[in-house]
Amino acid sequence: MESITLGQNAISVTPLCLGTWAWGDKLFWNYGNDYGSEQVEQAFNAAIEAGITFFDTAEVYGLGLSEELLGKFIKKTDKQVQIATKFGPLPWRFSAQSVSDALTESLKRLQLEQVALYQVHWPFTFFMSQETLMNALATEVEKGRIKAIGVSNYSQSQMQEAHQILARRGISLAVNQVRYSLLTRQVETQGIITTAKQLGITILAYSPLAQGLLTGKYATDSNINPTGARKIDPRFNKDNLQKIEPVISLLRTIGEKYNRTPAQVALNWLIAQGNVIPISGVKTAEQVKQNAGALGWKLSDDEVIQLDEISRPWLN
Repeated sequence: MESITLGQNAISVTPLCLGTWAWGDKLFWNYGNDYGSEQVEQAFNAAIEAGITFFDTAEVYGLGLSEELLGKFIKKTDKQVQIATKFGPLPWRFSAQSVSDALTESLKRLQLEQVALYQVHWPFTFFMSQETLMNALATEVEKGRIKAIGVSNYSQSQMQEAHQILARRGISLAVNQVRYSLLTRQVETQGIITTAKQLGITILAYSPLAQGLLTGKYATDSNINPTGARKIDPRFNKDNLQKIEPVISLLRTIGEKYNRTPAQVALNWLIAQGNVIPISGVKTAEQVKQNAGALGWKLSDDEVIQLDEISRPWLN
């Protein structure tokens, strides 16, 4: 399988990352009812079998359970697995020591001595400055406990500031994890994508299927009704589903040419942007297999342009 380097760091990962927010999360994903540890372990094994070895988690996912589950599964495989996790800059964390302590706890749950990528989950600098935070992370790179530093949900200027602070320590900012899909392209007009390319920062795209909208599963001609949080999400109402129908239709048309699903085409479009790794959330082995179908083939330049054009309304 092809690999992609995280920023300017010598860390090669698979071009698709699997997200584990749902692993242990009861509040949003209803973990423990419809699915549990057996299903997510099967998902992990299916990923390894498919050659996908890059996983994204966070200390807040399932209040640490996502990291614990990954740690158990990693111990059972002889494959080299790359883990990206996240530090939450919570209000009571205002010192470099709090960064170190949080990393220590994440490494314990993951049963690892070093994590490939450690990201700041969101930009919050009321009690801890970016200077303090980035320097604390740089120290952890020097200690060897993390290989690369990333940020998440950072604006263009916040990303530039983090990059500059780390550069003074001789360390490059590896990634910025942002919401990005055919139906959420604001990061392009906000300058985040262009600036990331200029600075050599890789984009990790979360919600690459727009919470399932790009699967075509909830199309206007479908009998499937949204459940859970989607029931109150305005993006899943009839008017919005009609609005996105041209995008879904084109995904289907292109997908038929390659014998791929709309979701697989949507993920491939993100990969085709270059310097972008989609993070696709999974709960089951079947979902992993579906996502893996986004790899091993490429959209033509003309098809990429067609998808760019039809999704222009979602640039703003």
